[in-house]
Amino acid sequence: DSCRKYYNHYLQSQSNTTQQQDATKKPILPYDYLHKEVAQRLAERLDDICVRDEGFPLALEVGAGAEFLHDAIIDGCDDDLMLESDDDDNAENVGGRGGIRKLVQIDSCSAMLHRDDVFAEEIKAKDEKNSTVCETFKLVANLDENPLPFPDGTFDLVISSMAFHWVNDLPRLLSEIERVLKPDGCLLFALPGGNTLPELRSSIVLSELERAGGVSTHVGPYIGLSNIGSLLTGTGFQLPTIDVDDIRIGYPNAFVLMEHLDRMGEGNASMNRRDRVGLGTFVGAACVYRELYPAEEGNHSEGIVASAQIMYGIAWKEHESQQKPKDRGSATVNMTDISVTKTSANDK
Repeated sequence: DSCRKYYNHYLQSQSNTTQQQDATKKPILPYDYLHKEVAQRLAERLDDICVRDEGFPLALEVGAGAEFLHDAIIDGCDDDLMLESDDDDNAENVGGRGGIRKLVQIDSCSAMLHRDDVFAEEIKAKDEKNSTVCETFKLVANLDENPLPFPDGTFDLVISSMAFHWVNDLPRLLSEIERVLKPDGCLLFALPGGNTLPELRSSIVLSELERAGGVSTHVGPYIGLSNIGSLLTGTGFQLPTIDVDDIRIGYPNAFVLMEHLDRMGEGNASMNRRDRVGLGTFVGAACVYRELYPAEEGNHSEGIVASAQIMYGIAWKEHESQQKPKDRGSATVNMTDISVTKTSANDK
């Protein structure tokens, strides 16, 4: 419903002939709805983990894209959520969600990183209070091949939304993130899981088997839920916590779904994908999709439904204040000494 709200908001703004829009908000592009929704849910988790009085003053966003996370960090920050500056000379610089005062945004694509700069400048010029909730610094760098251009122990928080699945060498990047975090620093991220778009995947496989006699990669690849914890612990992070959201979105048909995936930048980027797929395969996949996965059970006229498994992860850099397991062999109770009494319903 939230994703549909973003898209409907865009359609209403396009049909508005007076072109009178809120000057304090960026225009919502028609294919940003999923990234905006995930960024908003990720930013809400900052309210749950920010137990420090000072929050996370300096944060790094990996794979920043078009500032979806920055907008979510400052969006809805009322007087109860915003942290005021202790420095009277810098009172106009207050913190957003999680106490983030400065956000360094890094991405490998300059065009995406600076896509909405013109809107940000217009909003800042019309801001009567002239206050900065969360100051940003943008940097273009290759996340796959080069180390992060920051010294050890620089950031209080590293955050990433819908970017890790585009990194070829994720263990190396996680090791770099662990290096630039301060002790007891936090890593907070969201990425699509392995059970994302199962309807589209199976529909294309069935159609391609019938039309071409074989299958190839068309969706993903995505990381499985069972691999996230081992990736985090294997790169030195402590106390990993993973939770999953299943987001279901309705579309008129499979062709509209594939168009949206392409235009939101979530198309197939596998190196071993086929150079060309026949039109008949896609038509067949759309028919299979409509029959197997209608938006309403038994009603094929209401379009289709697509599922996205979004995994949210929280992990911390090692620090002496964190709870740790006791040494091996230090237990004082033997498991064989524990007795279990079985009772049935009739005994009660």
